[in-house]
Amino acid sequence: MKLWDKGTDVNKAIEKFTVGRDRELDLLLAPYDVLGSLAHTIMLEKVGLLSAEELVQIRKSMVDIYNKIEKGDFIIEEGVEDVHSQVEVLLTRELGDVGKKIHSARSRNDQVLLDLKLFSRRKIAELANTMQVLFEQLISLSNRYRDVLLPGYTHLQVAMPSSFGLWFGAYAESLSDDLQVLLGAYKLVNQNPLGSAAGYGSSFPIDRELTTELLGFDQLNYNVVYAQMGRGKIERNVAWALGNIASTISRMAYDLCLFMSQNFGFVSLPDEFTTGSSIMPHKKNPDVFELLRAKSNKVQALASELTLVSNNLPSGYFRDMQVIKESYLEAFEYTSDCVEVAAFIIDKVQINHHILEDDIYQYLFSVEEVNKEVLKGVPFRDAYKKVGGQINKGKFNPSKEVKHTHEGSIGNLCNEEISLKFKRVLKQFNFEKVARAEKELLKV
Repeated sequence: MKLWDKGTDVNKAIEKFTVGRDRELDLLLAPYDVLGSLAHTIMLEKVGLLSAEELVQIRKSMVDIYNKIEKGDFIIEEGVEDVHSQVEVLLTRELGDVGKKIHSARSRNDQVLLDLKLFSRRKIAELANTMQVLFEQLISLSNRYRDVLLPGYTHLQVAMPSSFGLWFGAYAESLSDDLQVLLGAYKLVNQNPLGSAAGYGSSFPIDRELTTELLGFDQLNYNVVYAQMGRGKIERNVAWALGNIASTISRMAYDLCLFMSQNFGFVSLPDEFTTGSSIMPHKKNPDVFELLRAKSNKVQALASELTLVSNNLPSGYFRDMQVIKESYLEAFEYTSDCVEVAAFIIDKVQINHHILEDDIYQYLFSVEEVNKEVLKGVPFRDAYKKVGGQINKGKFNPSKEVKHTHEGSIGNLCNEEISLKFKRVLKQFNFEKVARAEKELLKV
């Protein structure tokens, strides 16, 4: 069954090529298709396109379909083109002609765009909660190891003292900024496209503000042409946000791969979290961090892929967007998996408390010695030359105490401020509003 069927058979080879993985991937959109249809039918009754009795029948049937989806009992039957068609098939099978009325005043274009937005909204909420777990883990580790020093590097050369408190806290604050970018993408997603139909609106007297309220959106995509132009743009911006999160995970994983190397020896993992070699019996490989790095880099590639598919299209809808859907829908699970595994494994990392006892790191304190001279009144350039001369003559013998007190430094991590920053961003999503709206729609 095809919603656009006018009695002409489509060539089977062309049909197979054009349908692609739609039927498989549409199962991910099924609950959101029902939620969108519920809001749409409530609006149709208000404007006189459905009777009150018909609305009661449709709502009950659609809630039954939703519950079937939640239980995993929903399928797209053979010969049914997509999730939109399947929902209409089930309604028509149960309600007869009443079920055929739900498509009034909308198109599959605004229907699938709505489904994608509702799907994205839910997945962003789930991802934000997963990010919070990792964030709190990093803050906790930062506080736990705040006084354990490790070398900081520039150009991969020993540079200045750092600490595990700083290192863990850096990735926590990075996640906070990643959440801010995700919030921006969420605000773009959380605008209602329903009623834009095929991209040019409807001659029916629909109430788009009502569906916006019913679905818990922040506001409308007002211009109907722009609403359809949002297809591709929405996915691209969400992909950039996912890429930011993945970048943080990838960089952290790369650090840990280096830190676990015997040449560094800063951290280790219990044997049960490493893998071995088929030929070298001594090997304990950090495969988990290597795969976190690789999978996170794959997530970062998504935004470029979506840009290439969508950036040369004029206004209006084009089937190119199907290719975007195939990559986009699975990206959330891929990203969430990386964040979840990172949160799980980061607490298993074992810290070397005695790194700086090795003489190889004595030059790490050269800046500290320069600054001590400056505090005595020596001009900075003279102090720099004095300490440089000591190093050149092999007479540099620094104190290995570090006394940094300014905001965000070794002695003043500002983890409370970073946590507050994260919480402020998280609050702005207002996920509770969406949850209330969806719960209300499913009441019968």
